[in-house]
Amino acid sequence: MAILHMLTKLGYNALGLPRGHIAFRDVTPAIQFFRLLPIVLAYWLLVRFIEWRRVNELAPRKALPHLLLGLAGGAAMFSLIVGALWALGAYGVSGIHHDVDWLGPILVMGVGAGVGEEIISRGVIFRIVEEGLGTWAALLVSAAVFGGLHIANPNATTWSAVAIAIEAGLLIGLLFHVTRSLWACMGAHAAWNVTQGPFYGIPVSGFEQHGLLASHMQGPDWLTGGAFGVEASVVTVGICSMVTAGFLALAMRRGSLVPPPWRRDTPPA
Repeated sequence: MAILHMLTKLGYNALGLPRGHIAFRDVTPAIQFFRLLPIVLAYWLLVRFIEWRRVNELAPRKALPHLLLGLAGGAAMFSLIVGALWALGAYGVSGIHHDVDWLGPILVMGVGAGVGEEIISRGVIFRIVEEGLGTWAALLVSAAVFGGLHIANPNATTWSAVAIAIEAGLLIGLLFHVTRSLWACMGAHAAWNVTQGPFYGIPVSGFEQHGLLASHMQGPDWLTGGAFGVEASVVTVGICSMVTAGFLALAMRRGSLVPPPWRRDTPPA
């Protein structure tokens, strides 16, 4: 992590890029490309010249099929959650907004979060912890870090951070485990955020959204997620946990879970 941070910082300084928050209206494809370029290059350098291996998790041949798989899965998952909340009377739509700014949110919450957060959470933390301590430790550590990354967001609470750790940290961690592809993780993360905010008009991790659908939430916070958004809803945690269990069952059937070092076979001397 320290090496990745150092390489990324060098890249930002070399390109003279702004760090921190940029308003959606000020974000262009070129700005977002150059904001993400340092972290992508830093990860590539880390893998190629420190780990001395190919970057198989970002292999170009996997890009299109795995991105499409992730995008479809992320959009479908969140739509299922919204459908459940609608059926429970917690989500409603009163009309359509015709003045939605699609570009900024897609570039920031979709591409930006999908690429940046997945490289850090799954590409670095999950993968390296799994190699050293096994899959269970990697899931717990990467999920905890992922939830912690959202604790300073607007309207965040301890519960919202725990909810994100459970519903997204564990789920996307296992998605990476079964696919060994960051493309799939990036697609799922991006589609989840864009479907949530710009389309359904629901706050994304505490950040208010002006979506295509003029929506409203009603009901207790445990059901709706309160001001943080439905990522803090028990419905979201429950549905995502069921999908997580499905991925876990697949990994166990494959026998791909990496055991902790003290349970690994030691080659004879």
